[in-house]
Amino acid sequence: MFQPVSLFIGLRYSRSSKGNAFISFISFFSIAGIAIGLMALFTVSSVMNGFENNLKTNMLGLIPHIEVDAKSQSKEAMSRIKSQLSESPAVKQVNLYRHGEAILQTNQDLHGVLLQGLYDDGSSLYNIKEKIVAGNWSLVMDENYHIAISRYLSRKLGISLGDKVRVIMPNASTYTPLGRVPSQRLFTVAALYETQSEIDMSLAFTSGYSLQRVLKLSQSVAPNLSVSLHEPFAVEQVLKSHAYIFKDVEHTDWRDSQGTLFAAVAMEKRIMSMLLGLIVLVAVFNIVSALTMMVSEKQSEVAILQTLGLTPAQVQNVFMIQGLYNGLIGTSIGALLGVLFSQYINELLNMFGINLLAGMRLPVKFDVVSLSLIAAGSIAMSFLATLYPARKAAKVNPAEVLRYE
Repeated sequence: MFQPVSLFIGLRYSRSSKGNAFISFISFFSIAGIAIGLMALFTVSSVMNGFENNLKTNMLGLIPHIEVDAKSQSKEAMSRIKSQLSESPAVKQVNLYRHGEAILQTNQDLHGVLLQGLYDDGSSLYNIKEKIVAGNWSLVMDENYHIAISRYLSRKLGISLGDKVRVIMPNASTYTPLGRVPSQRLFTVAALYETQSEIDMSLAFTSGYSLQRVLKLSQSVAPNLSVSLHEPFAVEQVLKSHAYIFKDVEHTDWRDSQGTLFAAVAMEKRIMSMLLGLIVLVAVFNIVSALTMMVSEKQSEVAILQTLGLTPAQVQNVFMIQGLYNGLIGTSIGALLGVLFSQYINELLNMFGINLLAGMRLPVKFDVVSLSLIAAGSIAMSFLATLYPARKAAKVNPAEVLRYE
């Protein structure tokens, strides 16, 4: 099959087993270095994406992505805003919603939480139903003064299903003969949830009507709106594209409460990727060394090829193809090993008896776009590494080289 002469010679040089053993040794380690670096990058990127996805599902699935405050808004105005937001393709659902800071008190301990009051208004209530591990969620929504807490809080407070817990609302108060005291009420634990994230320490759920009574709010006070997005990380774009709705109302989004955590995770992922990318960069420099020595060794052959009609551009292409071949082989091996290692990382850890998360499995999520960019970056660096040695080969003067041959 016909192929360009530069490609033919470049591949022959790349696959040749004869020649300087030291050059072959450096070429091998450049391929191995790229493969190991890329495998590490693929693995770290996939595991970090898995952690980020778990956090997004477990934490952001249980809180409003955008909360529209009903302060100074009538029920009719909030109903109109809800209808407008529900029509947006970026919005997954819009729910009526209340919340308040609360203290859960038992004979054993007390703990501060954000108590969310949810309304069963025809749409699914976040992802809380999927996180229930014990009890009956329907009791929370259908019965007065029933509450869902995390399994962590049930152990900390020493209570279980059916037990009573005192809910104290510091921001709502009642007047008694003894003076002003915080509003409080005994709630029955009807359900336990678990997300295995820090949200378990700070969140509890009840019905909106029960919370309204404890907060001493009248029926005329409109609930807030909880807006859930298909993609929580697109909250900034949603706020900009719906500025005509949000400009006249007070609103907050998930970044106010959880933004610092996700920013830290993103920063850690970038730093780890950058550090591991240095492994690939060092391996790419080996391509420069190997090609430079190859050019010096093959000067007489290059000169003979030029006398047979090979142009300087074709000579340059020969060595560029040779260097790029090493980069492609290393990238292909590294990508394959990275995908396989990421896919079976938990099985491999178990095989070697390594227990990182007390029995939990490392989450893995493959992001095709980011992995493709990593592989493309590796190939691009390999290509750039060939430019200097290839240009040096193209400048070989046949007359000077063959003068004493």
